[in-house]
Amino acid sequence: MMKQRSTRATLVRLAQFATASAAFALLAACGGGGDDNNSTPAGGVKLQVVSFGDSLSDVGTYAPVAASNFGGGRFTTNPGQVWTQNVAQYYGDTLKPAMTGGFGTAPAVQSGLGYAQGGSRVTNPIGIGHATTDPNNFTGTLTVPVAQQLTNYLASHGSFNAGQLVIVNGGANDILFNLQAVQAGQMTPAAATAAIGQAAIDLAGVIGKVVQNGATHVLVSNVPDIGTTPQGMMSSPTSRALLSQASLGFNQALAAALTQTGLMSKVIYLDIVPPLANITANAAQFGFTVSNTGTACNLQAMAAAAQKFGEPNPQAFATSLFCSPDTLTVAGADQTYMYADTVHPTTHLHALYAQTAEQTIAKSGLGK
Repeated sequence: MMKQRSTRATLVRLAQFATASAAFALLAACGGGGDDNNSTPAGGVKLQVVSFGDSLSDVGTYAPVAASNFGGGRFTTNPGQVWTQNVAQYYGDTLKPAMTGGFGTAPAVQSGLGYAQGGSRVTNPIGIGHATTDPNNFTGTLTVPVAQQLTNYLASHGSFNAGQLVIVNGGANDILFNLQAVQAGQMTPAAATAAIGQAAIDLAGVIGKVVQNGATHVLVSNVPDIGTTPQGMMSSPTSRALLSQASLGFNQALAAALTQTGLMSKVIYLDIVPPLANITANAAQFGFTVSNTGTACNLQAMAAAAQKFGEPNPQAFATSLFCSPDTLTVAGADQTYMYADTVHPTTHLHALYAQTAEQTIAKSGLGK
């Protein structure tokens, strides 16, 4: 209980540093992007987007707290959008969160179809940033698993339809969670490898259930190579190699499971690893001045501000979720840096991620 009061107090006290950013985020949130027009969108076909996954696709689960106090709200350089929002706009839709809460606020069901949540694993409710081993404790991130996200959607909507594009990603938090357990001596490397592989198989099962329930357009994104993110680059060579190997292992297991179950031919599979490797190798050509060697958000300053106000875990605030224009490393870093924090893309990289997804979808024949 003391941690909850401390965290919420820190959020309130830090608000004075982000008043302008919060206003900026509010203006962005109140802007256009509605799907109430009849014009043909850029994607060539109008689709309603439904999204399941983790922080990479989270469109604002924690925004009521993060945005109101920091100008943050998503795991990127706020108020920028994440890639699933960009894809939704491409097909004439606006993707909003299906649930909000966390950080001491109980979950509240919303009207949006963005079910992805920062910290979520594939099936385990105790994800990255969840405060305790109690799945009903909301002092940290909610981390509703991807499998449960789908269950929640079906409970509310019954099924999918041909006018929808369903986006699914997941697995990165299973990789990080299990490797952290290895580093803490709580799990053997072999057990972690098995758990990560099982998470991939479980994600294939979620995708199968999506298809079984009527979805005809399903975009599946695999896991980026975490070893090539700033987190990997800042780690020892051994840890970096483990992150890359675990990412590759997850993706191989996911592709194998989709192939063995006959699902690969029924989904649009986005292998995001080669495009991101190309962007990293040719960062300047894509408009970046800093590739995977730095963060657009000044994480040290964000943690120091939290510590100044007595937060017992100041590093919890050193994440892009609480990043705003006021906390950027340099002005314009949302466009010139590839990564917002040690693992999450900036606004610019999210836009390139979305473009890659849109190109992959177009190759499938959708919208043409």
